[in-house]
Amino acid sequence: MPHHPDGHRVPHKDELDPALLARVAGLIGDAPHPRDLLIEHLHILQDAFGFLPAAALTALAHRMGLSAAEVFDTATFYAHFRVVSEGEQPPATAPIRICTSLVCGGLHGGEAVAQSVEEHIAEQGRVVRSPCQGRCSEGVSALVGWRPVTHSDPAKILAAVAAGHTEPDPLPLPEMSFGHLRRCHAGELNREAVLQTLDDAGLKGMGGAGFPAGRKWRSLLTEPQPRLMAVNIDEGEPGTFKDRYYLEHHLERVLEGILIAAWVIEAKTVYLYIRDAYTAHRLLLAEALQRLQTDPPFPVPELHLRRGAGAYVCGEETALVESLEGKRGMPRQRPPRIGEVGLFGRPTLVHNLETLAWVPEILRKGAAWFAEQGRRGRSGLRTFSLSGRVARPGVYVAPLGITLRELIEEYGGGMAPGHALRGFCPCGASGGLLPARAADTPLDFDTLQPLGSFLGSASIVVFSQADDPYQLALNALRFLRDESCGQCTPCRDGTYESTLLLEKGERDATVWEPLFEVMVEGSICGLGKSAPNPIRSLLHYFPEALPR
Repeated sequence: MPHHPDGHRVPHKDELDPALLARVAGLIGDAPHPRDLLIEHLHILQDAFGFLPAAALTALAHRMGLSAAEVFDTATFYAHFRVVSEGEQPPATAPIRICTSLVCGGLHGGEAVAQSVEEHIAEQGRVVRSPCQGRCSEGVSALVGWRPVTHSDPAKILAAVAAGHTEPDPLPLPEMSFGHLRRCHAGELNREAVLQTLDDAGLKGMGGAGFPAGRKWRSLLTEPQPRLMAVNIDEGEPGTFKDRYYLEHHLERVLEGILIAAWVIEAKTVYLYIRDAYTAHRLLLAEALQRLQTDPPFPVPELHLRRGAGAYVCGEETALVESLEGKRGMPRQRPPRIGEVGLFGRPTLVHNLETLAWVPEILRKGAAWFAEQGRRGRSGLRTFSLSGRVARPGVYVAPLGITLRELIEEYGGGMAPGHALRGFCPCGASGGLLPARAADTPLDFDTLQPLGSFLGSASIVVFSQADDPYQLALNALRFLRDESCGQCTPCRDGTYESTLLLEKGERDATVWEPLFEVMVEGSICGLGKSAPNPIRSLLHYFPEALPR
């Protein structure tokens, strides 16, 4: 009997119970089963069984015409899939995922909550320490099944478990008119007019890279058809929750921005990739897309909603494309660019959700309105996820060039009672830690680099004198270590060795710098390149926090 490298026993298809083969076939249906549906089918099986039985994976491989190795390889890559070999004890109930990431774990005691719940839950392995769930303003965040429990403590989580509800409350579908998109299809707006408006507004990609959106769209127009589009709604950076806010409060803007972009670049198909923890938002999107395609008010491209499975690295655009193709989410070597050879080998426009949500607003209010926003000579608006030791954590739209101090005072209601600003993480785990004296630096795409950091997805985590910078840096580094896809040695081994060294309290720069150089220069994607940031910033700004 063969075994998967991760230790799972892999049954041969000839050993399978015909009833199991029939059940798997019934669950995934009779339609064609291309490779890109593999992750979707894995979700279907896990939703039905509560986990992924090894025999069901072999049956799925047989049904899809794939090798068992291909299916097991993909299923074991993603954190939210629970593969159970024959002979193992399968989980009897839905998991309890408790966030122990940067905000919930580093500031609000998520690990202590997890330990306490574990003491009261008899079933071994049911309590899962989870990375960020995108509810950082409501920590400690937990998921009982897929039902969110926010501002949680052990008693609140145990009450939710006892209630037996594992599905989230549904979100209402708003009425949507798509006024600007109708103007596009009516000929009142042409493609060049839309592109020029974006250029004049200075809209940049809000996922972190800050590349001009209009220029990115134009580059696609020079590529051959068919062109595709992928929308990244898998905001996995700890401290980031703005996409969830936009889906809850501005769904029409989101969908209209997506469809305008698809219209401009003449995309034949659009894929929306949403994080697995956002179950209610995924169901809301599914309902909206179904309505658009069943009764289209104007020509719409093919719209496909895809469900992530818990892999932070899939926020990188090439890893996202690999995942959409039903594979492990491993970043690609570049060149070629995704805009040239992307999804299924076709030119692909990949965008963050927030970038697209700004498009209808800019068309409505004008390029000058957006460009004139900003402070200290900066231009534009940005959506900040603000969490940590502030009085009112949440999502705030603020002008670029604002300082952290202003953001806290004007939007966050000041520091939380009893807390004084000690520092902040400007971009979750990957941006490192900056001290309070950096709180008067203007916030923009390029202003934090001299301080050894960057704004990235604008996921700002504020910490105080009550918090330990060493523990925050260690939490961030452990997250990056665990989320490394393992493809390239500088990142895989570098994050592992860095964690060991930081746990020992290593402070010698001659030990750290050669390791940092290899990671930054040799890693394929931004995860490995940014992994030294928590350590570098700790050594530079908070050396007193290192253990003696």
